Amino acid sequence: MNETPRPGATKDQITQVGETRPAAKASAAPEPAQKPAPDPAQAKAAPVPPQPQPQPQAKSQGKPQGKSAETPLKDKILVAPTVAMAALKSRHRAMALSFLFIVVLPVFLASFYLYTRAHDRYVSHVGFSVRSENTSSAMEMLGGLAEISGSSSSDTDILYNYIKSEELVRALDAKLDLRKMWAKAGDRWWHWGDDPWYAYHPGGTIEDLTDYWGRMVQVYSDSGTGLIDVEAQAFTPEDAHKLTQAIFDESSKMINRLSQIAREDKIRYARDELETAVQRLKTARAAMTQFRNENQIVDPQSLIEGQVGLLSSLQQQLAQSLIELDTLRQTTRDNDPRIVQTERRVQVISDRIAAERKKLGLSGTVGGAPASSDMTDGEGYANIVGQYESLAVDQQFAEQSYTAAMTAYDTAKAEANRQSRYLAAHIRPSMPEASMEPVRGEIVALLAIIMTMVWVLVVLVAYALRDRR
Repeated sequence: MNETPRPGATKDQITQVGETRPAAKASAAPEPAQKPAPDPAQAKAAPVPPQPQPQPQAKSQGKPQGKSAETPLKDKILVAPTVAMAALKSRHRAMALSFLFIVVLPVFLASFYLYTRAHDRYVSHVGFSVRSENTSSAMEMLGGLAEISGSSSSDTDILYNYIKSEELVRALDAKLDLRKMWAKAGDRWWHWGDDPWYAYHPGGTIEDLTDYWGRMVQVYSDSGTGLIDVEAQAFTPEDAHKLTQAIFDESSKMINRLSQIAREDKIRYARDELETAVQRLKTARAAMTQFRNENQIVDPQSLIEGQVGLLSSLQQQLAQSLIELDTLRQTTRDNDPRIVQTERRVQVISDRIAAERKKLGLSGTVGGAPASSDMTDGEGYANIVGQYESLAVDQQFAEQSYTAAMTAYDTAKAEANRQSRYLAAHIRPSMPEASMEPVRGEIVALLAIIMTMVWVLVVLVAYALRDRR
């Protein structure tokens, strides 16, 4: 007979009832013996793994009780064993220890130093730019000469490199004693009141001082506008103000030196050109004087005009004499003394014309007859005039060059008397009232972020190597 679970029976009791059915099926008796119900106390003492609750079978009506014992049982469900609780292993302890040493310890030490030993630093600001005068002088407007040209490099770039240079550091160290100024915070690690991390060590060389200068003096340059801003740090407000004022003064002196060098170069070039022009003019005038002494002619042009007039007059007289001779030959006998006299007069005039033409550098026939060969040999006036004109051109060019060189020299001297470039400050050296450095909170936060990233990278690398084993 099937056993139906009692109302209120426990899960263990129900399972116990289900497990007794295979034995009932194996029995050959028509009415198998019913096993007594298990004791609840024994069921609790021997726990059985939980199994799905079998559905109760419906009571059979009108059928033999043995039939119900032959009903097949469902397969038992296998349950996986329970996973044990995770335990703390050595790699976890190593990860926590690495986080302590890589992140927590450096951040703690940096915070401790910044808030207990780091001295306050004061920041002074100054801003300036290079300005040039574009006004033309009176000599330039009269002579039409250009102004003194600027340097090929930008003045802003030159000044930017000068402020960061060792030359300026050396000059300001001699003027302000930078070593003593920046060593006020103290450089002894064992002394609680010193700040050895940010203070300067007085025993360093000029190269060390220049490196420390790069930490304490920041220079910002805008090549587009030509503006330069300088931030100088010191451990007292007065020292920071003195430092920015000294930087401005030395920068102004440097710009004035550049302007003075440019002006001196311009004056030197103008002076050299003037001396060359003077020497050229002296040479031209000496050559003209020598020419006049050799030819006994002051102005060949006026003498040529007189010779041309004389030659024209002789040509007219020769023409009249030839007409008179032709008339006598047609109206008188061949032995008439007037014909002989006229022919002699024609010959004399022709010889004179030939001589005057030779003086002018001319040749050929005179009145249809060849020139006489007994005329005086000499240099023609044409060659003399050519030499004179060449010397006159040289002298005129030398005089113009001298005038231009003299004007350029006067212009250069006028430019030297005024300052064409100067340093204009748009931000005067400031006197700080509150310390701006060090920014302790930002430094600690940045250090924490960086060290955390380093720790994460180390952990990732370590686990990657572990997985490859």
